[in-house]
Amino acid sequence: MSFFKKLKEKFTTSSDSVTNKFKDGLSKTRNNFSSKVNDLVARYRKVDEEFFEELEEILIGADVGFDTVMELVDQLRYEAKRRNIQETSELQSVISEKLVEIYEGDAGASNELNIQEDTLTVILFVGVNGVGKTTTIGKMAHMFKEQGKSVLLAAGDTFRAGAIDQLEVWGQRAEVPVIKHSEGSDPAAVIYDAVQSAKAKNADILLCDTAGRLQNKVNLMNELQKVKRVIEREIPGAPHEVLLVLDATTGQNALLQAKTFKEATDVSGIVLTKLDGTAKGGIVIGIKNELQIPVKFVGLGEKVDDLQPFDPEKYVYGLFSNVVDEEEMEE
Repeated sequence: MSFFKKLKEKFTTSSDSVTNKFKDGLSKTRNNFSSKVNDLVARYRKVDEEFFEELEEILIGADVGFDTVMELVDQLRYEAKRRNIQETSELQSVISEKLVEIYEGDAGASNELNIQEDTLTVILFVGVNGVGKTTTIGKMAHMFKEQGKSVLLAAGDTFRAGAIDQLEVWGQRAEVPVIKHSEGSDPAAVIYDAVQSAKAKNADILLCDTAGRLQNKVNLMNELQKVKRVIEREIPGAPHEVLLVLDATTGQNALLQAKTFKEATDVSGIVLTKLDGTAKGGIVIGIKNELQIPVKFVGLGEKVDDLQPFDPEKYVYGLFSNVVDEEEMEE
């Protein structure tokens, strides 16, 4: 059974709203990426070296990442020989299969959040200004509240004008308390007070915002390390997650940001925002494969419930759903 047929059986008959969010949220990337793959398959009926070279260009154009593209195409060459695939149409299903395999290649990296049972979970959010960090925190607060958890927010971005007010608005929407100091105050002091408040209230989740002034990189990274030390001192083993928020529409620049933050903090996962706003959604695969940091959540729209846990198979289905639908019609 082809990988497309497996996806079809799993998702095309499903009324799962999350699957549809992936399908709708990846429409720009699908129209850009899989339509180009379809055109390529139509032009090259037979699998040959020219076909693979053009496929490399399409994958690089989707921001999959150079190293990942080389690895993927080498695997496709090998599979074409091993399975004696001569028709390019037969290779389409293998492309989707290999994308999932590459993403899931590191068995040690989990997409699941490290949520503590019966004790406080601290999640630290890092990332540059403008990527949607504060909005992501607000949406995640809403998600945890819907799960029946007690949540607190810490307004640790004390330098960006309006950051505290923005987080307070999200706190009001989600009916979640926000621990804050005045603008320009010490972020570590805010986080300390938030930890004490979370302990006193027996909260389940503490979500901590931080500053994102990457242009002043040394100071920013020192601040983040100080905040992390405060959390570690007050709660051994915390923060339980350090989530790096990246804007998918910035493409390869997001990959560079990820490398910078990975050097300074123990990033445990990525939240990739605005995936619905880019035609280069292949960045998901590039980040995971080249940095070995799992993408744990993706932003698939502007609604409060459009922040979704990342699922590699739903992602690939979103990329190739038009091809899956065409196969179903043909059958």
